[in-house]
Amino acid sequence: MKSASSFKRILVVDDDPVQIKLMDKLLTGNGYTVMTATEAADGLNIAMRDHPDLIILDVMMPVINGYNFCKLLKSEEKQKHIPIILLTSRDEKEDVEIGMEMGANAYLTKPINTDELLKTIKFVSSMPSKV
Repeated sequence: MKSASSFKRILVVDDDPVQIKLMDKLLTGNGYTVMTATEAADGLNIAMRDHPDLIILDVMMPVINGYNFCKLLKSEEKQKHIPIILLTSRDEKEDVEIGMEMGANAYLTKPINTDELLKTIKFVSSMPSKV
């Protein structure tokens, strides 16, 4: 587990460039280093190569959705410890359950509440690794 003070590098994966830009501005403004990807495959490659401290991930993406991204990442020994926050407009109970079963550490719905997101990042950074 990383301490909150060392928990600085965040990968944001979302197919919406506007959402990416908003997240980048919010997170860098709060002292985080941000990496971004607009496709899940690119996000997986970045996660494998750069080992971010946290991933904020959209669920509804073409080709590889957020649930499958979680499953693929958590199947990799060197990356399975990376916490994931799912951020999506899907808010049904079964959507949350699927996300958590696939390995997500938290599930937030859009539109984004910036205070809630920042609190969730701090909370997830203090959690034991979910493997």
